[in-house]
Amino acid sequence: MHFVDEVKIYVKAGDGGRGCVSFRREKCVPKGGPDGGDGGRGGDIILKVDDRLHTLLDLRYQRHYKAKRGEHGRGSGQHGKDAPDLIIRVPAGTIIKEQEGGFIADLTKDGQQIIIAKAGRGGRGNARFASSTNQAPRYAQPGTTGEERWLALNLKLLADVGLLGFPNAGKSTLISRISQARPKVADYPFTTLTPNLGVVKSGDYKSFVVADIPGLLPGAHQGVGLGDRFLKHIERTKILVHLIDISQGAERDPVIEYKTINNELAQFSPKLA
Repeated sequence: MHFVDEVKIYVKAGDGGRGCVSFRREKCVPKGGPDGGDGGRGGDIILKVDDRLHTLLDLRYQRHYKAKRGEHGRGSGQHGKDAPDLIIRVPAGTIIKEQEGGFIADLTKDGQQIIIAKAGRGGRGNARFASSTNQAPRYAQPGTTGEERWLALNLKLLADVGLLGFPNAGKSTLISRISQARPKVADYPFTTLTPNLGVVKSGDYKSFVVADIPGLLPGAHQGVGLGDRFLKHIERTKILVHLIDISQGAERDPVIEYKTINNELAQFSPKLA
């Protein structure tokens, strides 16, 4: 599975249907009144959290989302049908912003949802405008236009434990031993190019999520290695675990390694310090 944590999408809510101009036409009813029905409401665009998703990959392949418009009103007082809402499923931890950067919402819980583009209302038919002084109105309302906008979605993984360490510290090996995750394991730098998630069972009914954060090197907060891309994913973790190689053949001093990683965290975000 490819890991995608940033996408831009276009959303367009459905327009409302037109109201109808119609008059009752029946034999033996010489002066039938107006009976034009209302137009239906368009569909909203909704973003909803699905905890089975762990990446924004699907949204990379489909970037344009358009809900259906409401049906137009008809004669005989028939109202147009409302259009169904269009639901876009996203993983927990998705931050929604305007394309220009304005914050909209942060979705963190399974089932949490937000209407990101509101649908247009259906127009009223001419039957709505009949009165004692205007018994045969020959006009109806058009439906209103649904909202449209470009959005920037940014995923920050939600995990209970974040594994930190230099490349080849053994993070992927550890997560493969304590969970069912099967990340690629090799003895060259940057074997792990994307965060790995593993669910660790604790007792009969409890479990917690562990994330392996790749690419931390001196200067990671400035873009060295892969660190600037993945440091954001540890901001939400409850516990940070340093994994340090203290074997005799280790290339780096363990104490310096620990202090270097902590310095990168502080440089990236004061909250992580």
